[in-house]
Amino acid sequence: MTGESFFTEPTTGYWQDLTPDIPARFSATPPYRYGYPVRLPCGRFLVLPLRQLPDNRRAVASLIANQASHRVVAALADHMATQARAFNADILVGLPTLGLAFAALVAERLGQPRYVPLGYSRKFWYDDALSEPVTSITSPEAGKLLRLDPNLLPLVEGRRIVLVDDAISSGATAVAAVRLLRKAGVDIAGMVVAMKQTNRWQTPVNAYEPPLAVRAVYGCPLFERGEGGWLSISETEPEVP
Repeated sequence: MTGESFFTEPTTGYWQDLTPDIPARFSATPPYRYGYPVRLPCGRFLVLPLRQLPDNRRAVASLIANQASHRVVAALADHMATQARAFNADILVGLPTLGLAFAALVAERLGQPRYVPLGYSRKFWYDDALSEPVTSITSPEAGKLLRLDPNLLPLVEGRRIVLVDDAISSGATAVAAVRLLRKAGVDIAGMVVAMKQTNRWQTPVNAYEPPLAVRAVYGCPLFERGEGGWLSISETEPEVP
């Protein structure tokens, strides 16, 4: 395999199906080639594509919710709602961009009529005081701001909320959301994600007092090149939920 394609492949066919068993072409144990199977709480498997990081030595398992089938997104939302229910929140706050694919579905499953979206684009009526800078593993460019529409502030001010995102990886988006909402007077009960992508987010997230409680449907470690495929780095395995 070349350095550009070490046991990775196009992701067109991924995130489309849940299966009762691990598909035959994927391994249940390391070394992993092309995909990493995760077992959901319902017992079914979802195979995630492995994405080689720019250093060419490591890889992560990936989820892109807006490329996933409705069936997969709905199943993940079912499990996320179970985790969110434990926080007993008044309203959910969805994080951009891919967290918005889940927030409405999770809110519906909790019997809540709406959720509050955060965003990156600035409308002319926005207040810059309701914004925080953020970067992420997939969007590392500087200057991006996480924003709350001031018209939505009364929906969250003084209320108990739960953050919803597709994944937590570096923790940068979660930390920006915590800073933004706490200065707006919001009680943050916790955060629910589909995937904990390694455990490197724990240090920045736990630096805040009180620490942000994060619950997930499944978790994935970091991977490193090995003989014949990708090997999971055990110390990067996150706890679930």
